[in-house]
Amino acid sequence: MHLRIIHPNPDGTVSVLTPITDCGLTIDQIAAKDVPAGVPWRIVSATELPPRDSRSRWRWTDSGPIAVEL
Repeated sequence: MHLRIIHPNPDGTVSVLTPITDCGLTIDQIAAKDVPAGVPWRIVSATELPPRDSRSRWRWTDSGPIAVEL
């Protein structure tokens, strides 16, 4: 399974991090290191992400999938 770390940005968009899992860190350790302090994050399957062509309209939700603005 291809996992991604997602977190919200101050402008309301969503960042997607693709972790390198053979670096000796767990995905949780990578998120703790790479996501800005105090920002919520989630680990999701790449298949859960909306289509990339809508990426500028992705919005963070506190739970569940990313919302896509119409």
